[in-house]
Amino acid sequence: MAAEAEYESVLCVKPEISVYRIPPRASNRGYRASDWKLDQPDWTGRMRLTSKGKVAYIKLEDKVSGELFAQAPVDQFPGLAVETVTDSSRYFVIRIQDGNGRSAFIGIGFADRGDAFDFNVSLQDHFKWVKQESDFSKEPQGQDNQPKLDLGFKEGQTIKLNIGQNIKKKDGSCKTRGNAGAGGIALLPPPPGGRIPTPTTPVATAAPNLSPPNNTPSSPDILLDLGSPVPPPKAAPASADMWGDFNTASR
Repeated sequence: MAAEAEYESVLCVKPEISVYRIPPRASNRGYRASDWKLDQPDWTGRMRLTSKGKVAYIKLEDKVSGELFAQAPVDQFPGLAVETVTDSSRYFVIRIQDGNGRSAFIGIGFADRGDAFDFNVSLQDHFKWVKQESDFSKEPQGQDNQPKLDLGFKEGQTIKLNIGQNIKKKDGSCKTRGNAGAGGIALLPPPPGGRIPTPTTPVATAAPNLSPPNNTPSSPDILLDLGSPVPPPKAAPASADMWGDFNTASR
């Protein structure tokens, strides 16, 4: 912690700044830059804004040699260490201190409004960081006071895991239309009764085409059974009698 407090970082550097001796403030109405001799600054140089720990330092240094002219430690902003004037955004009143504990109020002014804006924002950012660090350091203390949840197993305590229960068994086969069994033969679903009937009679096949050659009219009485010999062709009757016999047989 001591090494961190000794570390000094640079927040902002401005190459030109003017310093003014200011009259004592007669009332609480605030400082006015118009009461100063703005065209006759008492000292000119550069400004370097640094930070060491939580404290910021406004250092007024010589432009060439860098010799320190005066410095103002700032422990709070806004506060008594740095005050803005009521009639301009380029001028401030700061409280400088020496090593002997003496302090005095002087006026400083920037030639450019942008430089004054950077100076103001740099101070604000530093003390925002100080506040965040202070809030962060308080968080662990508040958490330690809260009861902690003990999720560990007590002595002799066990836990039972039910793996595989309440899981429906799924059919691993692909449910595609016309599933094929072994050998690629499509299997039909069984009948509702659960028994598959076995064939007792030979299955009839279509009769072969026995059209007589040489434009001989075919006989409608030719019916072939499975495995019976083919009879010899009969003599063709007259066409009128043939159709009459077909009609009689159909009755």
